[in-house]
Amino acid sequence: MVKSKELLDEKAIQRALTRISHEIIEKNKGVEDIVLVGIKTRGIPLAERIAQKIYEVENVKVPVAILDITFYRDDLKHKSVQPIVHNTDIKYDVDNKIVILVDDVIYTGRTARAAIDAVIDMGRPKYIQLAVLIDRGHRELPIRPDFVGKNIPTSKEEIVRVMLEETDENNLVVIEKH
Repeated sequence: MVKSKELLDEKAIQRALTRISHEIIEKNKGVEDIVLVGIKTRGIPLAERIAQKIYEVENVKVPVAILDITFYRDDLKHKSVQPIVHNTDIKYDVDNKIVILVDDVIYTGRTARAAIDAVIDMGRPKYIQLAVLIDRGHRELPIRPDFVGKNIPTSKEEIVRVMLEETDENNLVVIEKH
């Protein structure tokens, strides 16, 4: 039996993304040389939403790139099936740029580490920053996001599920316990 509890509704998600957008502008003293990089799957629409909110404030279109970290994962040798690789679409030069990785949930930190490796393989950014909608704790690597929508303390048995209209036809964050 799965018990589910709503953590964020559509308006709470929007408020969190608005706050993240403003914090990005503040921390970087504007948006010059920023590239938002959405990590497949739900990081992409989150990066696009953040870019839109930045545009509303700064009247500047921040580029959004897509990153598939499949081949950078450190658990590939533990998987028995061949991974499905999607497109990585980083048309922008990352050299000397402020690259902001965007993801839905940070848990162990391994996805963020893989994304950092992928970006560094593409060039030498000035900075790499990390923006996440949910930080659920339980890090296995010394990685901390720069921008967090909401901190949610969880147990390892719980699952945080982010649903976005672009991928799931709904805007909701829930926590499930099996």
